[in-house]
Amino acid sequence: MQLFYNAELIDQSTFRFDKNEITHIIKVLRKKTGDILYITNGLGYLFEAEIILDDTRNCEVKIIKKTFFERALFHTHIAIAPTKMNDRLEWFVEKAIEIGVQEITPIICDNSERKVLKIERIQKIAIAAMKQSLQYYLPKINEPIAYQKFMQQDFVETNLYIAHCEEDTDKKHLYNLIDRQTKNIVLIGPEGDFSDKEISLAKSKDFQPVSLGHNRLRTETAALVAVHTIALKNENHGQ
Repeated sequence: MQLFYNAELIDQSTFRFDKNEITHIIKVLRKKTGDILYITNGLGYLFEAEIILDDTRNCEVKIIKKTFFERALFHTHIAIAPTKMNDRLEWFVEKAIEIGVQEITPIICDNSERKVLKIERIQKIAIAAMKQSLQYYLPKINEPIAYQKFMQQDFVETNLYIAHCEEDTDKKHLYNLIDRQTKNIVLIGPEGDFSDKEISLAKSKDFQPVSLGHNRLRTETAALVAVHTIALKNENHGQ
């Protein structure tokens, strides 16, 4: 199944695609009148639609079935310092969404080498990853925020974790701390790690220091391991 995305599709009985989608559907995929397309609005709905007009300037479909899917019973929010090279962060976003992240916030830390990040491209990557992995909820990509300001939020009914590289007797492996069907935030620092001040602030806000394994990981790798660890714990029902 190939999945298309349009945020404007809600209750319409018919729908017209924009110019870019028309080019892909009609010219690239060579879809014709009577063919079936599958569309999500990123809000949990899957629409089954039949093409009723296949013109290269106007592709119109008739909605023939709408199915709603409940959200996952767990929520993974990764707050990650943007990497120096944009492509590494983009790689993380793509792979994390395929595995099952629900929210990503870029955080600007004391040791961040990249202080400015435009999220328009990140959002496009998120949409593409959602479609490729056949998911019906578009993960939330938040605007970049300073670490100190991020920590001023009220984290209600959320399990809080910070993955840092410093020696810490309080560290436990993330897998052993995760409870199934819960909300979780994991802080992932920049290439130079969190500063001592940032680690202390996190602990004062009840963030639990966690290990992601014995090896020292790059920022984007650590973040992906955290996403996979939470997803794996939620799949292992009996553990």
